[in-house]
Amino acid sequence: MGDFTSPKHIGNNSNYMKDFETYKKTFREKALNSAYSEENIIKCLRYSENLVNNNLPIIYNSYHLAGLVGYQHDYLSRAILSTHFFYRHFKIEKKNGKSRKIAEPLPSLKEIQYFILKEILYKKKVSKFCKSYIPKKKFREYLRFHSNEKEVLTLDIKDFFPSIKFNLIHDYFLKIGYSKDLALYLSCLCTYTDIDSEKKFNTSIRYLPQGAPTSPYLSNLVLIDFDNNLAKYCTENKIKYTRYADDMAFSGDSIKKNDLVEFVRNELGKYNLELNEEKINYMKQNVPQIISGVIVNKKLQLPKKERNDIRKVMYFIMKYDIESHLQKTNETRDYYISHLLGRIQYALNLNPNDEELKKYKQYLINLKITKLIP
Repeated sequence: MGDFTSPKHIGNNSNYMKDFETYKKTFREKALNSAYSEENIIKCLRYSENLVNNNLPIIYNSYHLAGLVGYQHDYLSRAILSTHFFYRHFKIEKKNGKSRKIAEPLPSLKEIQYFILKEILYKKKVSKFCKSYIPKKKFREYLRFHSNEKEVLTLDIKDFFPSIKFNLIHDYFLKIGYSKDLALYLSCLCTYTDIDSEKKFNTSIRYLPQGAPTSPYLSNLVLIDFDNNLAKYCTENKIKYTRYADDMAFSGDSIKKNDLVEFVRNELGKYNLELNEEKINYMKQNVPQIISGVIVNKKLQLPKKERNDIRKVMYFIMKYDIESHLQKTNETRDYYISHLLGRIQYALNLNPNDEELKKYKQYLINLKITKLIP
């Protein structure tokens, strides 16, 4: 569509989406003034109407996208050709002692990704069996379905974000109605490769970066059919199913473990994803049934070891004061009290009626106020 589709010609997309008839009339007038053929006008309006019906913003091509996000088209092209220059890299330590690689986009690219997230991705719903990365949804909702069940099975998807490749993202943007040119740019702006592809552009090596704001919700969207297929199988076998990112949880009175694991393994294979064979956990009621680090047997709560650790720390703080505790434990973090409060609040989010934890929380809040601790 060339320059005709830039914001200065089209105006505010959201206003036109509210009144598509007004949009069509204005579009046709300006298109005729720009010598567009009737065939081209009809083609553009069909394309835009499909997007409006899908509750999506009207974006015709990568040049139009560049105008909407406020960056030159050349900048978008550089960001997808030399991706590694637009991210900073670091590692964070996991609970098991291993590290997780993070690729965080630079502020300019992150701004573009937030536009994609808020204006496009959040307009689309994920499967109701997916409980992760959804605005206003709490982690507790993922766990509560599996509380007080006879059997619980948890499975894990191996190398989750790096295993979700470009083709899944690209196919999704095409599926919801965007043009080939735009789908290519949107997909590339949301995926990452540490190999310079200026000389040879290769989309097969691109994947969702862990650190980009678009990655979590995109992972939900591309796995809609996966979640629904698993849920259908589970419903037929009287099993409950939910997924939180790479963690899958199943519960019920009787789970045929081997059959279910094999079904999940096959479904993952359709997306070139793999099951983490080391994280297959089958739990009956006579043992702690743990999902994503939370006990779900009778009620949601932290494992005994973590609760005892909080109890031990609070005992020393309340008996000997915070300064003495920090000195004896060689604790140097300025934000230690806030860190401890965060652990307690997390436990209270799981079990809001825990009186012991509520007492600890109030004590630490009062401590911060009286000692002016940040």
